[in-house]
Amino acid sequence: MPENKQKFTEKHAELWKFIKFSFAGAGSSIVEIIVQLLCTSVIFKSLLTVTLNVPALNFIGIESKGYLFSYLISITVGYTIAFILNRKVTFHADSNPAVSITLYIIMVIFTIFAGAWLGSVLSGWGMGLVDKGWNQTIVDFICKLIQMAIPTLWTYPLNRFVIHRKRKPKGENAETENTTEA
Repeated sequence: MPENKQKFTEKHAELWKFIKFSFAGAGSSIVEIIVQLLCTSVIFKSLLTVTLNVPALNFIGIESKGYLFSYLISITVGYTIAFILNRKVTFHADSNPAVSITLYIIMVIFTIFAGAWLGSVLSGWGMGLVDKGWNQTIVDFICKLIQMAIPTLWTYPLNRFVIHRKRKPKGENAETENTTEA
């Protein structure tokens, strides 16, 4: 590792972890979007007209079988990539993988429904701005950025301190836990 980068990562270990977490999230999101587009435009295109009447799924915007299958596959791919990158690269976790996976799945389910609720709230707020003369595309973009950014308030701390923990070496106190391996 170049000396300047090593000095930075040692001096700003927590910031460096957040930067890596952000890149893992962005990279996995790009793959997730590509898989989603491939599934909806090619693989499950014929099922996009087969409607679903499941209120919980309709609440998060899933109204057809084609979209459901596309969503499940793409979100599984995206979150799996993020999990592996964060476990191995960002946090160098060595905690029990089964426990980490279980906690991660719970966090993801919560995040999906919280994000859907947040999206509906922001949509109402955005429509108010459009009614006041704002450009619809700009409002949609701003709302989507906010909807994507807010879950970081809980996903980073949960990933960092709960899901992807490092075991304490014998004899170390809790203050030094999870601070090594920038």
